[in-house]
Amino acid sequence: MAERKCHALLVVAVILVALVGGSVDASEGEKPLPFIILHGIGDECKNQGLYEFTQLLINMSGAVGFCIEIGNGASDSFFMRLDKQADLVCDQVKSIQGLKDGYNIVGLSQGNVVARAVIEFCDGGPPVHNFVSLGGPHAGTASIPGCTLMSLCKLANALIRLGVYSPFVQNHLAPSGYVKIPTDLDAYYKGSLFLPKLNNEIAIYRNETYKKRLESLNHLVLIMFQQDAILIPPQTAWFGYYADNDFGTVLPPEETDLYKEDWIGLRALDEGGRVTYIAFPGDHLSINDLEVRDFIIPYLKSSPTGEVRVLSS
Repeated sequence: MAERKCHALLVVAVILVALVGGSVDASEGEKPLPFIILHGIGDECKNQGLYEFTQLLINMSGAVGFCIEIGNGASDSFFMRLDKQADLVCDQVKSIQGLKDGYNIVGLSQGNVVARAVIEFCDGGPPVHNFVSLGGPHAGTASIPGCTLMSLCKLANALIRLGVYSPFVQNHLAPSGYVKIPTDLDAYYKGSLFLPKLNNEIAIYRNETYKKRLESLNHLVLIMFQQDAILIPPQTAWFGYYADNDFGTVLPPEETDLYKEDWIGLRALDEGGRVTYIAFPGDHLSINDLEVRDFIIPYLKSSPTGEVRVLSS
């Protein structure tokens, strides 16, 4: 498995790139690719925090950026099936002229599995270059993420009581699509409508196209928050997860069947040096401006040729 890059190593890399900035900046006519942000559950692009984060990425990278709304925002992020959310994003990225030559994605929490569905499922869409994933439930989560919008939470909790893998809940509660109870895998494989497909988990339905599309990424950045209380376990942000039928053992990504058998191309990306694993010590999505600058922005400064650009100071 390719070496995981800790904070210190990436900071050194950023400094080295900055020191040779003159040669990188030689191609002044080549601008960074545009990027999109896909928000998490209960969020929407007009919210101040998400708006400010979008502007921060635009200002730091010099790239054109778009926050892509999921349906009507907060409520649809809760109650619209994730594959339907991905269909909406697919249509939007195909309609934005500025993305036609390719773009980068920054995903937040649940937005990361929507992003991956766009990469894997979106027919005829523009190519995705780099994908930066912050706190994504890529291998699933063992419980429904915490809910903070009380009016929506009451309905969500009522749905959960019907059974997380029941057809009604799967069709009307978005996060049920990536809930994976390690001690109830039969029900998961039979009832879950989203994550088994996204991760190519069921052999008879495995789709080589999904794998090839994810493998086509220039770079995949997986950011985990070590004290994450929203994703259970936090290692799911790296594609790590509980061993089958075991709530006590968390497997690192390279020990999972998804990685070893390379169901979605993660191992191929990793062995090609195109996956960066980053761990932050805080809670879910706890990241400051300096960390954004050092660990996200370098992947938004890449040109269509893959060259990392450093903006002149």
